[in-house]
Amino acid sequence: MWPSKVRPEMNMKDKLHRVKVYAMLEDKQWKDIGTGQISSKFIKLQGMCLFVHSESDGSPIMECKIHPNVPFKKQQGEVIIWFEAKNRGMAIHFQDPNGCEEIWKDICQVQGKDPNVEITQELTDDVENFENLPLNWDQIEMLNYKFPTLKNMANLLTIIGEMPRLKERLVLVLENESYIKKLLQLFNTCETKLNIEGLHYLNSVIKGILFLNDTRLFKIMCSDEFFMDVVGCLEYGPDLNQPKRHREFLTQNVKFKEVIPITQTQLRQKIQQTYRLQYVHDIMLPTPSMFQANLLSDLTTMIFFNKIEIITMLQEDEKFLLEVFTQLKDNTVGDDRRYELLLFFKEFCVFAKTLQSQDKNALLKTLIRLGIMNTLKVVVHMNDNQIQIAALDIFAYLVEYNPRIVQAYAMEEAQNSENNDDLLINIMIKRMICDSDPEFSRGIILPAVLHALLDPENMHVTANGCERKGFLNFFYTHCMNTLIAPILSTTVQNYSDENRANICPDNYQNAQLLEVILEILTFCVQCHSMYIKNYILTNNLLSRILVLMSSKHTFLILCALRFMRKMIGLKDEMYNLYIIKQNLFEPVVRTFMHNGPQYNMLNSAIIELFEFIRQENIKSLIANIVENFFTAFESVEYVQTFKGLKTKYEEEKKRESRIQRYLHNMIYQKICCRHIQVMEVKVKADICCRGITEEKEEEKEEGGGGGGGGGGGGGGGAIVPMGTDFPNHYELFMKIKETNERENEIECPKRKLSEVSKCSSYESDDSDNGMSRVHCSSLVPLVDYPYDTDGDNDDDPYDKDENEDEEPPQKRPNLRS
Repeated sequence: MWPSKVRPEMNMKDKLHRVKVYAMLEDKQWKDIGTGQISSKFIKLQGMCLFVHSESDGSPIMECKIHPNVPFKKQQGEVIIWFEAKNRGMAIHFQDPNGCEEIWKDICQVQGKDPNVEITQELTDDVENFENLPLNWDQIEMLNYKFPTLKNMANLLTIIGEMPRLKERLVLVLENESYIKKLLQLFNTCETKLNIEGLHYLNSVIKGILFLNDTRLFKIMCSDEFFMDVVGCLEYGPDLNQPKRHREFLTQNVKFKEVIPITQTQLRQKIQQTYRLQYVHDIMLPTPSMFQANLLSDLTTMIFFNKIEIITMLQEDEKFLLEVFTQLKDNTVGDDRRYELLLFFKEFCVFAKTLQSQDKNALLKTLIRLGIMNTLKVVVHMNDNQIQIAALDIFAYLVEYNPRIVQAYAMEEAQNSENNDDLLINIMIKRMICDSDPEFSRGIILPAVLHALLDPENMHVTANGCERKGFLNFFYTHCMNTLIAPILSTTVQNYSDENRANICPDNYQNAQLLEVILEILTFCVQCHSMYIKNYILTNNLLSRILVLMSSKHTFLILCALRFMRKMIGLKDEMYNLYIIKQNLFEPVVRTFMHNGPQYNMLNSAIIELFEFIRQENIKSLIANIVENFFTAFESVEYVQTFKGLKTKYEEEKKRESRIQRYLHNMIYQKICCRHIQVMEVKVKADICCRGITEEKEEEKEEGGGGGGGGGGGGGGGAIVPMGTDFPNHYELFMKIKETNERENEIECPKRKLSEVSKCSSYESDDSDNGMSRVHCSSLVPLVDYPYDTDGDNDDDPYDKDENEDEEPPQKRPNLRS
């Protein structure tokens, strides 16, 4: 039991729910004592009580106090049974299960039980008899209703339609007892006698039967025997002043045409039944709201499966399909006949959309094998505009089924054909280009088809990507020239009075065509990076597209700008260099200046293009814009985009200057240090060679007994300098060094102090000559400095630079006595 402290408070409001009340008689049989509205109410000095009042006059049918110790049982979610004394049982059967749940909660609240239980107390043996309660709420005295009481029957169908369990039983009664036939006979009587009230009730009754949403009833009502009478009942809506004339339309205007004789009786009946179901669902019944989406789910399901059966039977009859294709290609067949055949096949394709993927693939392969593609190639060349549009619609359906199969067919066709004009895709593209319809009807169909064919997600992806590459190679080789032909044929006229060029032709229909082509090319830039890049760069395509920015149609200018924006958005340096080389910002800037300060979509699109370049800091494009076009933007103050481009440009120039100076210093630091080391080595070699030569001469003199000489003793005589020109080279080197050091002290003293420490003095390990190396500055400016040309083969790359024919300055040695 629930603790008293946590029991919920009693709800004092009346709760009204429709119920039937049963009482157990002395012979343990249940008796229906009435139908009414039940409510629970708290009565002082008694407690919580249940009251049932009659629907007709409000008289009380049952008053019962909920005793805490009386066992109550909930059965099937719709019935509450309790036993007050031996052979005295009561039962309440609810029409709505929600009402049963609410009353059950009140009972459990009084008895302190959890509402989730099915039984509140332990049952005695007497309660077992409650299992035999005849639950006949679903009949609700239906068999006692006579047809004159159509109002009651309409109400009955409305009530039962909300109760799934009872609806099934009512469907069985309607199906087996011929009630529908009797109702339709009554309709003919009421219509003959002009009984408008009866016709309105019959309209509600027939709608109620349809909204029972049962396939068995749909088959009966759409049969040849009853369909027209059902339509007649639905013509007399209570909210209509005059009945509609659906039967007149169906008998006089609708004719079942067999463009090719159908030999299968079952197929013919299935087609007729599907048409009738579709007509009732789409035309005669009110459009369901978003909350009633599943109100006629069985009807839509029946239509769906009927279409699948029709397609399956036609697909299996290959002779039938071959006959259709043969007549479509026959030149002796008139346009009206050919158009009827195309409409039939178009509806066939619409039905086929309901198939599953594998079934659609099988159907498409069968149609290609039977010659559908060759048939379409013939039909689209007909002069009749309706025939051409129908053929394009059929081609669009085939691509929608499975683009990969159509791609495979197109590649195989290219291998067997030497003329690109005979390829199916090229023929379809030409039909779009040559569209004479002011509404550009073909231009609406083909872009979606080409998008589906060119979408990489709709292509087979193998381990090496061969199949995807195969179709793209095919398209860019055989079809792209046909697609862009209208762009290439657009020319520029002389400048007009407004000092602006005009394109020719520039009519609205041609602008629509060019817009469609540009949308396809923009899609290619996004999805086919390598293929479209090669095509653009090879054919200078962007330059031809930007010619369209001279059009008088703003939407076409925006399409051309969007194409360029997509290219720049890829941040591909090859695209950037191509734009710079061809000076392709010029038409954009010219259009921007012609548009002036107008705040419109064109102005915003161009500014967004330059803002993207600024934000992404595309250096090459920024430099090109600032160096060539900044004067045109200098006066633009309402956005900071162009000033930001100039700032980015100047920052980049400063950065490049710093890098160049740094590299300049690093390179010549290495050059200077290298030549100093070379001089030291050569000086040491000269000194050693001269010392050895003089010693040999002295030995010869001593051996000859001359005794004279230039002096010297003990081998410690002074060494003669290398040559008379050495002081001049040394003084030149020292002057250059002093000059560089003074410049470094002025420009960057801090860097001089940090970097001079990196180049320490080099000391010789040769103790005989005692020569020390000269300190060199790390900051040596770019000067023409003589290189060593003694013929020594040195690996340092800087020894092979300019002025290789000059001799480097020599270093003054330390002389020791």
